Amino acid sequence: MTEVLRRYGPVLTGLILLAVAVWLALLVVLPQVMMIGFSFRPSLPPSRIGGPEDVFTIRNYLTLWTNQIHLTIFLKTIWASALVTLATLAVCYPVAFYLAQVASKRRLPILVLMLVIPFWINELLRTFAWYIILAFNGPLNALLLGLGIIDEPQRFLGGDGGVIVGMVYVYILFMVFPLYNAIESLDRNQIEAARDLGAGWLRIHRRIVLPHAKPGIAVGCIMTFMLAAGSYAVPALLGGPNSRWFTEIIYNWFFEGGNWNQGAAYAFILLVLCIAFILAAMKLFRVGLADIAK
Repeated sequence: MTEVLRRYGPVLTGLILLAVAVWLALLVVLPQVMMIGFSFRPSLPPSRIGGPEDVFTIRNYLTLWTNQIHLTIFLKTIWASALVTLATLAVCYPVAFYLAQVASKRRLPILVLMLVIPFWINELLRTFAWYIILAFNGPLNALLLGLGIIDEPQRFLGGDGGVIVGMVYVYILFMVFPLYNAIESLDRNQIEAARDLGAGWLRIHRRIVLPHAKPGIAVGCIMTFMLAAGSYAVPALLGGPNSRWFTEIIYNWFFEGGNWNQGAAYAFILLVLCIAFILAAMKLFRVGLADIAK
């Protein structure tokens, strides 16, 4: 804070802080407060709002536990989002390590640019690209048929597999860059010393790289899980009736069922789940907010 005051002066610093406070109040805090208020009230016609029936109730929250279909979709969303997070971590860790510790300084900007360029395209278009790739008559089936791996085209769309693959691709940068930032600060001499003492690559990663990269792993897992759990476009495009996401249920309550109160309750449950995951990830990796902020 002292550096900010010294650099921008008290007037400009005050304006920046005021702008941030207004932004947080109007776009973060106020909508959440309104959503909580909606969630504890029944869905009533406008003429009956404010009447004797308009009282606080937990009925909207109890709906999730009494509706077995919605509860099943909610639990499926949790484990599927965790699976997306683990799969993204498995894919991104070698990439981040290569960029941070192996790639030369000349090649690094080119590799990062090649990684980032595809994400200049809108998320919907990238998801549609996977829709084409995984289609019944798409390139993936044509390749597998040409290699003789399968005898007839397979349906990759409409199930959880296509949704998970699409999410891993869509959110890959949110895992790569936190991992890269953490691993890049690791002194390469530690790796060389471990190799000189006879440690294999698995042991080097388990004893040196992974402990050092814990903050990056925590940040990447938190961001990926929250984005996956809150995703709507990817499951809507790549999924089907048997692979519905909890966000699709929330969308239906708000925009098709017209029950904003029930939708707000479901959205708040999902928010609490994401906060619980953040706290669990911080405890699991034994990192604090200061470590994550680095």
